[in-house]
Amino acid sequence: MTINSHAGSLAVSLADDGRKSTPEQMDAALQTVKQQSSAWKTLPLATKIKLLTQIITTTARIAPRWVEASLVAKGLRPQDTAAYEEWAAGIWPLFPTLRQLHQALTDLQHGQHPHLPGPITNRPDGQVVAQVFPYHLADRLFFPGITGETWMQPEVTPQALASTQAIAYHDHTKGGKVVLVLSAGNVASIAPLDVLYKMFVENHVVLLKTNPVNDYLGPLLEEAFQPLIATGFLQVVYGGAQEGAYLCNHPNIDEIHITGSDKTFDTIVFGPGPQGTQRKAAKQPLLQKRITGELGNVSPVIIVPGPWTSRDIAYQAEHIVTSLINNAGFNCNASRVIIQHREWSQRAQLLRTISTTLARRPLRKAYYPGTQQRYQAFLRAHPEAETYGTATEDQIPWTFITNVDAQQSDDICFQTEAFCGLCAETALSSTTIAAYLDQAVEFANQHLWGTLNVTIIVHPRTLADPTVATALERALTNLRYGTVALNCWAGIGFALGTTTWGAYPGHSLFDIQSGNDVVHNTLMFSQVQKTVLRAPFRGFIKPFWFFSRGKLAQIFVPLMIKLYALPYQVRRHNSQANRQK
Repeated sequence: MTINSHAGSLAVSLADDGRKSTPEQMDAALQTVKQQSSAWKTLPLATKIKLLTQIITTTARIAPRWVEASLVAKGLRPQDTAAYEEWAAGIWPLFPTLRQLHQALTDLQHGQHPHLPGPITNRPDGQVVAQVFPYHLADRLFFPGITGETWMQPEVTPQALASTQAIAYHDHTKGGKVVLVLSAGNVASIAPLDVLYKMFVENHVVLLKTNPVNDYLGPLLEEAFQPLIATGFLQVVYGGAQEGAYLCNHPNIDEIHITGSDKTFDTIVFGPGPQGTQRKAAKQPLLQKRITGELGNVSPVIIVPGPWTSRDIAYQAEHIVTSLINNAGFNCNASRVIIQHREWSQRAQLLRTISTTLARRPLRKAYYPGTQQRYQAFLRAHPEAETYGTATEDQIPWTFITNVDAQQSDDICFQTEAFCGLCAETALSSTTIAAYLDQAVEFANQHLWGTLNVTIIVHPRTLADPTVATALERALTNLRYGTVALNCWAGIGFALGTTTWGAYPGHSLFDIQSGNDVVHNTLMFSQVQKTVLRAPFRGFIKPFWFFSRGKLAQIFVPLMIKLYALPYQVRRHNSQANRQK
């Protein structure tokens, strides 16, 4: 195994001993989906809606086994508090996505565009904003107080907004291609969500190659998506880098989508090793196919000074720690750099509380390959790092690196995605809060690697100052990130379905950073700039994804899944009963 730790996201050569498909099996799978590509493109919407109905039922059926397999692989027991993560992030996001796609196709079937759940407005500069969350009543119950907006590209007008939706179903030149999906190995829901996006939003057939890290989920995914596999619209194959290279260069693959590392993306586009680096520098890609990616990020959390109480400090410390330790830190949306106002009187109190909170959390299995080497690179650069817990062969301590010099723009904390349970903090000096906000935005945009997601935390009393309120809206506008979240972890946007998930637009193949496209996006917009989430600073009810709510979430999330699947299970039962009559 080798690991590359220069600027960017995780780059690991995985052990070549996992489940593998032979070239003959991959060829046969590709031939199957290629033969069905035209049929899928023109398949009646009623048939696609029926397939989604079936998938909701089959996915609900395998959900407990899906979670159980993930827990075993990640060294968790069902009774562990952290086990809720595999319910909340590993399987839950499939159900709102499936139901929203079901509704979007139903709207199209009725001659309408996918229904928007909220108003369409214009920002002061004319930019079009569509409220996309909450989508239905259940969202208000499960995510109280949270709203989500999709901000469109500047050229989109309110009158033209509908025409930017579902273009694969209105433009006969779109859709019908064979797409290779290369899945990520960290979060169990990523692969099926990417498949659903490529198939039902972009209207392509898909060959999915599982990731060696979580290929144990492949047979379960095949069972859940059997309605698509049995009809030849989707096929699943297995393997590592060698199989991936074979497929990327296969003549029957029209497009590629990858969730993972920018290093892997570069290898696909330019080739491996020094020669690939030279080709990238010379802007001479080897790959001549369209490739899209949702890649990594050094995710910032901007803390706006305010009159925080001790309860506020404790709440937000748990909020930040949750966003770091979720999935043992193996998330592209994990909080990596906390930005603070150096002159804020409560800065030190927040740091102490985060440290205390981290110290109380049990360590997790470092299941992702290359973690130890990656972690040691950060410790070599920052021997002063605070660590919590005792390292073992398969565990690393939670780690907090405070007061990183903001002037050192090439610091590893700013330029490299840690992809483990490690977070840094830096501070900026400014005479006013409004000026600090402007400075923090510039720092995040200019000095932190990636553009996937950013979180801002601000007390409502701070916003009572009109100057600060104006500066906040300016920050939401100017932050060049695909998801900008106010008072909630930006990673929540991954799970909502209607919100887009991906990099801020504009990255080229030669500087890909967090990627060049979005996924999820069940309302099927084609000209999106960013998603903006807004939440209360501190709600009456602590959100179910906070780590202290884990035991409750283990009951709550499976119930949510049953509620989401129940109407479709009943519908299928009634349909079967009618056929028997």
